[in-house]
Amino acid sequence: MYRPKDRKTPPLFPELFPLGGGLNAENRWLKLSAFIPWDRLEDVYRKYFSEGMGRPAKDSRLICGLLIVKHTEKYSDKRTVLEYLENPYVQAFCGEEMFRTGGGVDPSLLSKLRKRLGAEFFEKFEREVLGELKTSGAIKPGEHLLDATVFPSDITFPTDAGLLNRCRQWTVGVVRKIETRFEVRKKARTYCRKAQKAYLGFQKRRRKTKREINLMRGKLLRYLRRNVGQLEALLVGYADKLKGHEREFLKTRLETVKRIYEQQRELWRTKARSVKGRIVSLHMPHIRPIIRGKAGRDVEFGAKALLSWVDGYCFLDRLAFEAYNEGEHLAGSLEKYKERFGGYPASSTGDGIFGSRGNREHLKGIKVRGGFKALGRGAAIKENRAWYRERQKKRSSRMEGIIGLGKNRFGLDRVRYRMAGGEEMWARLGLMAMNLATAMRRLEARAAA
Repeated sequence: MYRPKDRKTPPLFPELFPLGGGLNAENRWLKLSAFIPWDRLEDVYRKYFSEGMGRPAKDSRLICGLLIVKHTEKYSDKRTVLEYLENPYVQAFCGEEMFRTGGGVDPSLLSKLRKRLGAEFFEKFEREVLGELKTSGAIKPGEHLLDATVFPSDITFPTDAGLLNRCRQWTVGVVRKIETRFEVRKKARTYCRKAQKAYLGFQKRRRKTKREINLMRGKLLRYLRRNVGQLEALLVGYADKLKGHEREFLKTRLETVKRIYEQQRELWRTKARSVKGRIVSLHMPHIRPIIRGKAGRDVEFGAKALLSWVDGYCFLDRLAFEAYNEGEHLAGSLEKYKERFGGYPASSTGDGIFGSRGNREHLKGIKVRGGFKALGRGAAIKENRAWYRERQKKRSSRMEGIIGLGKNRFGLDRVRYRMAGGEEMWARLGLMAMNLATAMRRLEARAAA
């Protein structure tokens, strides 16, 4: 159930300032709150809750404010709540009217509400904030720059042997828990100790030959096959005694383990280096390896994102876990631009992969100048190429710069949400925090001038 909060009283915190003082109006959190349409966000937020049933939900401004603080400062959920309880400016930003010293918010609540709201809410959140930026004149649409990057997920670097061993450990653990819970007569399993000892001995070797790696993979495949068979038998025999959500979770996770087994068996048998839809994480099976060819990072594991730059702000146009050709999505990115700003840009620039003949024809049809190398000969072509070099230089500095800023300053270098749609939530909130910081800097520069 959601109940709107009465906001007649301004957040003055008079109990903290008995001598007539007050909060500093120049504080960044108070300035930042002016760019966020709290009332419109509340209208969107309340639709995700019942009107007359259940416990009253937390206030929309409190939750949205905490999420902005989290991504602006690169805090964990626990650290965000601690900052909220200690900092009166953060509390004022989150809509509190009296200073709170405890209670009210548990770190686990943020995770639960993110799962409830989903990626759709944060897309609407971004749209409302963008509307406020346009109204205030903080953003002026015009030029459109494009580039793709990968937002890496928070997983350990996957190896075939390591992935198989994690699957083996999980199946062994579940088998033992079910046997203990339902008092099943335990069978002697000396092979479990042998498997663990063999893998630890393998891991301790500083240098491993291909033959040693293949032998270890073969052993782990045989151990895992045995464990999967035992777990399947237990799930069939005790299915009616397990809780519904527990049974569904074990069934889903076991299917993931079986897919990993089949993929790894195929790779081991054929000595191939890749397989379609390769799973690299047991706990996050949607993650895929993405080959980017970057210096020091030939392969990245996470979500590939197509980003657009407009007047110093960055927006998410597409996000997917499978590797894709970003050059095929120029038209979609321009439609996103039109949706955000009400029309097409004067020009659109990306790297060479966007300069296909199909994209050139599309840009010509919607009367948008493309920042790509002109085809053909003649003086006009040479003039266009000079303009092209200028656009590409601008794209390289600004697009690459803003991606670097997002990864270094706003946590986009590592996605730490693990729920379904977590990558998109993390990306949108990180980009929103970065865009709000840009808007605040421009406001301060405008005031100083």
